[in-house]
Amino acid sequence: MGAGRGCGKFGNMEVPAVNLKAIVLVHWLLTTWGCLGLPPSYAWGNFTVLAVGVWAIAQRESIDAIIMFLTGLLITILLDIINISLFYPRGSSLTDLQRFDAGMAIFSLLLKPLSCLFVYQMYRERGGEYVVNLDLESSSDSRFTCDGFLSVGRERSSYQSIDQQDAPCPYPDLDSKPAPHPF
Repeated sequence: MGAGRGCGKFGNMEVPAVNLKAIVLVHWLLTTWGCLGLPPSYAWGNFTVLAVGVWAIAQRESIDAIIMFLTGLLITILLDIINISLFYPRGSSLTDLQRFDAGMAIFSLLLKPLSCLFVYQMYRERGGEYVVNLDLESSSDSRFTCDGFLSVGRERSSYQSIDQQDAPCPYPDLDSKPAPHPF
């Protein structure tokens, strides 16, 4: 069964189509509720990434917007773990509000890997093909390199430009006709 419109293949598993607007909306709602008891760093990190998500919604064909949103989601997973572990309300007598906002922040954190999977699928649908090479050799065709140890970029070895044409011959008449005899 091939991948049809709206579904993609991720490894051996079919990934259902999920709207990017729904992902941003759900995480916005959970982040808003999670901000009730967590520090401003939680809000700044998550709302900044959600702003990039809005950019990815507005620029439907942009590969850069969707990869930045995916990267931001991955980074906020780590930041959320740090914020929740440091600022989780301590004590045996937690208020309902403290339980609710901590629960929403944890639920958002648990949902982010699934959201990353869906956003990665959207990135692939937009034509993105990201390659990470950990080689000791330098790659000349990657967009970003770091002393030949780490190269991250799009694979361009099979890319053929249709914009460039062969250079025209400066004297087209000489190639098509034999040279006239001088006498």
